Amino acid sequence: MLAQACASIRHRLLFSLQQISTQNTMNIKDLLQDDALKALEDQIIMSFEGLWSKDHDYTDERSLIQVRQNIINHRVLQHQDLLLPDIIAFNDAMREALREMFDKAHAVYEANKGFGEDVEVEACCYLSNDYPALHPVQGENRQELWNALQDSGWNLLYEYGVSFPLQLRGNDDPDSNDFDEFIGMNCPPPNWNEGLDQELTKDLHLTQAFHNLFDHTDFAITDFIYCRDFYYEIKVEFRNEAQQNH
Repeated sequence: MLAQACASIRHRLLFSLQQISTQNTMNIKDLLQDDALKALEDQIIMSFEGLWSKDHDYTDERSLIQVRQNIINHRVLQHQDLLLPDIIAFNDAMREALREMFDKAHAVYEANKGFGEDVEVEACCYLSNDYPALHPVQGENRQELWNALQDSGWNLLYEYGVSFPLQLRGNDDPDSNDFDEFIGMNCPPPNWNEGLDQELTKDLHLTQAFHNLFDHTDFAITDFIYCRDFYYEIKVEFRNEAQQNH
């Protein structure tokens, strides 16, 4: 049943791409709204929230969101000039969220490290659980789609959020103690713009977290660049000497 549905969706997507290629002008909302893409997204939602949603190994579902990612990126990356303002605003907002998390995690570590046990602090930053209000496509089921895209069983490399976790263990790891190191701004040039128009984005100072979302997770670029809100989780673990030597 799922294989037949996917075959039908692929056929409709191919027809849709052929239609889009004949149009001279296009905005981002146009690129994200057509019957074929809606059918694919409806299938993702049905698989995520259906009667058997808890009894699967995620293989088919991850394939669906990867197909969706490839289709959307293929379309919108041909119009990166239209994406640029939101790429910049998103990168700036995420940098601020990571800075806040970084400072809070260090404060938590400093507040707990004097208790005579080895303290470990891990902090992860995530996109808001609410569907982005700035996304050009709004309407019924968008929150349900967002829930599916954020599920780390489907979107495997999103388990720890927008980037690798910040880990504080009382060592001198520069990535843990220097914010610019943590967000990848220590490499020349400080700009993680692989996969984007190099000339257009050459001065953006995109963070490693942007690269992670764009290049390693299964989000399409238009899934996250309209986000301006984030949250973070900080976990504290105490390990006594006996536990460390176990």
